[in-house]
Amino acid sequence: MIYVDKLRKEFKKTVKDPGLKGSIKSLFRPKSEKIIAVRDISFDVAEGEILGFIGPNGAGKSTVIKMLTGILTPTSGSCTINGKNPTQNRKAYVKEIGVVFGQRTQLWWDLPLRETYGVLKEIYEVPDDRYKKRMAFLNEVLELDDFISSPVRTLSLGQRMRADIAASLLHSPKVLFLDEPTIGLDVVVKDNIRKAIEHINEQEKTTVILTTHDLADIEQLSKRIVMIDKGSKVFDGTIAELKSKYGQIRELYFESDCKNPEQTLAYDKRFSLGGDDLSVETEGNSVKVRFNSSIVPVSDMLSYTLGKINISDISVKDADIEEIIRRLYGQGVE
Repeated sequence: MIYVDKLRKEFKKTVKDPGLKGSIKSLFRPKSEKIIAVRDISFDVAEGEILGFIGPNGAGKSTVIKMLTGILTPTSGSCTINGKNPTQNRKAYVKEIGVVFGQRTQLWWDLPLRETYGVLKEIYEVPDDRYKKRMAFLNEVLELDDFISSPVRTLSLGQRMRADIAASLLHSPKVLFLDEPTIGLDVVVKDNIRKAIEHINEQEKTTVILTTHDLADIEQLSKRIVMIDKGSKVFDGTIAELKSKYGQIRELYFESDCKNPEQTLAYDKRFSLGGDDLSVETEGNSVKVRFNSSIVPVSDMLSYTLGKINISDISVKDADIEEIIRRLYGQGVE
């Protein structure tokens, strides 16, 4: 469905020397430098797949999405979506994609939502009978009936997000680009949005590229992620593979009446752990120890802890994906 081959985007940035002299000089002899926003990225997305596309701020995610949607033209490389080049034959191409930007809306602010959909129906040339069926489906999945007659400006953030997703799906696109679809929403609304996206993907086999900083979105919706950093792809695989390769952090939880467990246990001295490989947090009698199990096996950590202090309850679990990716962002990936 989506084929990206050595996609690259370069920008020219004007460089000005400081002060008034520099400003005057830049008018007559401007200097510029080349900025590489995206460095030869390649990946494929199968039909019906939900791909998590993640990276830290400034990594190049938005630039890639803008090239895939046809907003930007690549400097080199190519991408095809359902056999079409996004920057060529734009009118035919946009009828096959839907785009939702979490902080921007495609809805008309002062129009009732129903009329907004009527305008989009004409723009996308959706036949009347198909439009009625489509709206019935979207009403069912996204629960639009309670506010479909209200002006867009009166909608809550959660209602507007559901309305935006419906607008992007009105013309039955084959590919849906979601950029931060749950940003700023409360936990219940986030869960409802995720369930709706999941339902639409299952029912219609819509291919989805999901860009988000909320890793709960990724864990619930995606089996595979592509991670980029500084314009380059640093990981492409399943969440299970990510955890297997980089998820050596474990979390040890226990209850103890020890007054100063961190000092008493002295993990850093016993196991030579430090930095991101060890952290100890205490709250009352509860203690959480995060440690790198590739350096210290879980069995060694357990036996040492149990031998040093009295413990009433103890458990070990894998660090979640957020912790793994936080470490990757902090350390970089080779």
